[in-house]
Amino acid sequence: MAEKLWAGRFTKQTDQAAHDFNASIAVDCRMWREDIAGSLAHAAMLAKQGIITPEDGQAIERGLLEIATELEHGKLEIDMTFEDIHSFIESELTARIGEAGKRLHTGRSRNDQVATDLRLYLRGQCDELRVEIEAVIAALQQQRDAHPDVIMPGYTHLQRAQPILFAQHLLAYQEMLRRDILRVNDCQARMNVSPLGSGALAGTGYPIDRASTVSALGFDGYTASTLDGVSDRDFCMELAAVLSIIMVHLSRLCEELILWCSWEFRFIELDGAYTTGSSMMPQKKNPDLAELIRGKSGRVFGDLTALLTMMKAQPLAYNKDMQEDKPAIFDAVDTTRVCLQAAAPMLATMQAKPEQMRRAAAEGFINATDCADYLVARGMPFRTAYKIVGELVAQCIAADCTLETLPLAQYQAANELFTEDIYAFVALEACVQRRFS
Repeated sequence: MAEKLWAGRFTKQTDQAAHDFNASIAVDCRMWREDIAGSLAHAAMLAKQGIITPEDGQAIERGLLEIATELEHGKLEIDMTFEDIHSFIESELTARIGEAGKRLHTGRSRNDQVATDLRLYLRGQCDELRVEIEAVIAALQQQRDAHPDVIMPGYTHLQRAQPILFAQHLLAYQEMLRRDILRVNDCQARMNVSPLGSGALAGTGYPIDRASTVSALGFDGYTASTLDGVSDRDFCMELAAVLSIIMVHLSRLCEELILWCSWEFRFIELDGAYTTGSSMMPQKKNPDLAELIRGKSGRVFGDLTALLTMMKAQPLAYNKDMQEDKPAIFDAVDTTRVCLQAAAPMLATMQAKPEQMRRAAAEGFINATDCADYLVARGMPFRTAYKIVGELVAQCIAADCTLETLPLAQYQAANELFTEDIYAFVALEACVQRRFS
């Protein structure tokens, strides 16, 4: 078992089971780049302030860069017997450069170190999320560009409501995702504040320069309260909330894809590369990727709930409960990103079925509102027109016809304001053009 950073106070070796329960390296090892970046900035600041010698500062920098290079190229493996990634890197550094490595942690606690690493890591994940959301938006745009004039039924209550364009329907999801990008941006901006220099909770007695590490690490500033600096996980909860909203949008979109590719709708066909078959029924083409995205939304919501519950009753400042932040937020980020990565090509390769959409739009009397508007344009109050058209729809249902094929005599029997031009007015293309041109 590797020696603990906090060794000295204790006379007994940590129980192995207790060590395993307490350790976080299996989760936080992914932050090794951020840990090295934070340590490089901290060491440079210590040397600049005269807290450590320039020689020690140079040795620390050289050792950390060497470790980073070896980790990057697989020449060095992380020793999973350490408590966390921070103790592994510090121990590895000290083994390489000797006493100078022991000076790295001067004026710093693992509390502000961990908080700094996590902010740096999640800041980078926000950049990746933005790219992946934009890829889904681009895939939706590709479909819109390929089908600019395709008419489909719009729905409320999952009942056919009014004629719309397929492109207009997809635009709604683009707008949701664009708002998601704005939320990622806002979350990233609030996240980009350095806690480094907060120490364990009360700062440090050394003459550190927090502005120096802020600049070196690309932060916008540093935390005003050292207690809040080490115990704030708002940025994790906020990002998990943003990710949950993204997953709501992806889940809604996938629910529609699942419906649309069913034989009951047949509005689209998903590419074979993004569907699966049945082990028993040879005719099946299952939208498994869309279903998995829909299902994984609950996983991200659970991560948000875990973070909120973890933080809800913690006194200031740092508590070990916060070690549970990383499994939850990392899982939320990983899950959302893999869903975005799956959604973009699935959307880009799906085949729309314009004839089937048009056929569905021709049924269900989704031009009834336009029929009422026809009478309103000729001076009739809307509520009166609404009642007349409702009665006409009932007649159509009884006669198994549509408003486009209802004889003019029946129109005029309902009201003398109807003339031959009613047919052009309630044509689906005309209905759509009045709204979306």
